[in-house]
Amino acid sequence: MEFAVERLDNGIKKITLRGKMDIDGTNQIDLRLSSETSMERANVVVDLSEVDFMASVGIGVLVRSYKALKLRGGKMVFLNPQKVVEMVLERTLVNTLIPVCYDLKTACEQVLQ
Repeated sequence: MEFAVERLDNGIKKITLRGKMDIDGTNQIDLRLSSETSMERANVVVDLSEVDFMASVGIGVLVRSYKALKLRGGKMVFLNPQKVVEMVLERTLVNTLIPVCYDLKTACEQVLQ
């Protein structure tokens, strides 16, 4: 699982994930994602466009990071998940907790509200 962080001009942190969010993939990013989302008040866009599989363990890591952000007054949105990942987010109702956006401009607007 690949993990990249980028600071956008508006102060938003964009985290891009690539690969499978199965047990192995999630273990590779769990600590880094936690540190990027729990150390400061931040607004975060998590780009899921290159995640092609998501298991329950992946959902757990994302929700835990979301809760850590929320405690510090930050916000999180998901950006452009593939259909298979989008279906997992819908079936687990995670999309009712963490908004899903389909373009970066809308995602940035959503976390800045």
